[in-house]
Amino acid sequence: MAFLFGRGRSRQPADIARATKELLLRIHETPSSKTEEDLAKQLSQMKVIVQGTQEVNTSPEQVHALVQATLQEDLLYELSHSIHLLPFEARKDTQTIFSHILRFRPTSYAADKDPPVISYIVHHRPEILVELCRGYLQSQSAMPCGVILREALKFDVVAAVILYDQSKDGEPAVRLSELKPNLPQRGDGIFWHFFDWIDKSNFEVSADAFTTFREILTRHKSLITAYLATNFELFFGRFNEILVQSESYVTKRQSIKLLGEILLDRANYNVMMAYVESGENLKLCMKLLRDDRKMVQYEGFHVFKVFVANPNKSVAVQRILINNRDRLLRFLPKFLEDRTDDDQFTDEKSFLVRQIELLPKEPIDRNRPARDGHSANTATVA
Repeated sequence: MAFLFGRGRSRQPADIARATKELLLRIHETPSSKTEEDLAKQLSQMKVIVQGTQEVNTSPEQVHALVQATLQEDLLYELSHSIHLLPFEARKDTQTIFSHILRFRPTSYAADKDPPVISYIVHHRPEILVELCRGYLQSQSAMPCGVILREALKFDVVAAVILYDQSKDGEPAVRLSELKPNLPQRGDGIFWHFFDWIDKSNFEVSADAFTTFREILTRHKSLITAYLATNFELFFGRFNEILVQSESYVTKRQSIKLLGEILLDRANYNVMMAYVESGENLKLCMKLLRDDRKMVQYEGFHVFKVFVANPNKSVAVQRILINNRDRLLRFLPKFLEDRTDDDQFTDEKSFLVRQIELLPKEPIDRNRPARDGHSANTATVA
């Protein structure tokens, strides 16, 4: 057995990381089945170090040494850049290795601090995150990259880099210290590509991209509220045009549901108020109520109710509702009337009918003082 122990001692984490990087470079230049096989073996050894097996426990010292070696060799970038070229099992191993390394904390490391690899990435190598996002460009890498991204997105600094990066292909990505959250974006950074990845990719890629997109938009509330406030027109313009009006039923339904979640989140109150001031947004929403598919109608209803329930409706929104009052009062009582077991939905429909009945005859500009007591009372009721 001595030869086994001798061989084990020669395969230190630094050696494995170095060999893996060399093979990754080779697979780009001269791909071959032999290179793929050797690379799969190296990644399998890395996975054993970070995860262990039923027979072998992990060693914090070995894991720490591997983490340091991967950073020294810039291996995380090379893996994220090359994952689509790896065989299936090697991609799964890469996903496991990445996820363990991202959350690894040395024994003496403070529990309230971001893991060291997360800090390293956002301060020194954010290109790793950009490459992981670009994993959605190939179906082979979409799901493993998505799993890694969602592990990284547990930390708000990662979400911030993805949201605010505006680098182009071949340019350095934005470092955490370089973020300019108050500067409106152009709409060509890595985050904005998610709209097309969701809308134009095959089902598996689209579904995974949407899961990551939703994670970005719902997990770190204060970050997203500020981002949406600064980029309101650009974001909701694309969201409405590309996702809410997607030809894909699944994308359309999920996007309307996500829109409702964003608007009804208390953290996004100011964003919601800005959204429901728009007459165009209301027209889009009313169009959803007439969709042939019941679940699209249902999700659209949950956005429509925000417009109607808002006590401070804009003139544009009031005008649309007033002009369509009679049609809405005929339409809503029969709308999805087969949902007899959904008491909340039934109550909400009744509430909206009452609110529409109470609308004034003409829109009231709440930015102007009421001319007489009657106008003031009408405004209050509406």
